[in-house]
Amino acid sequence: MEWKIVGIIAAVCTTTGFIPQIIKGVRTKKLEDISPIMYILLIFGLSLWLSYGVHLKDMIIIAANAAAIVFSVFILILRYKYMRQR
Repeated sequence: MEWKIVGIIAAVCTTTGFIPQIIKGVRTKKLEDISPIMYILLIFGLSLWLSYGVHLKDMIIIAANAAAIVFSVFILILRYKYMRQR
């Protein structure tokens, strides 16, 4: 199997892994169990991976990490929005 295919599959799996959390949060309007520190560290790490992908000019790394950053930030925004409403 060509390694680029492995990279694409890995990127799709790890990036789409955030979608069920977003869906659950939007439906239940409960995200207080989400650790903001963990998501902040995750966003920092994803930003470093994104920078690394830009340096390598690797679109798989760039796209996966950019999407994961957007999803992670969205989860944090939802968490704070729903906690304010309570």
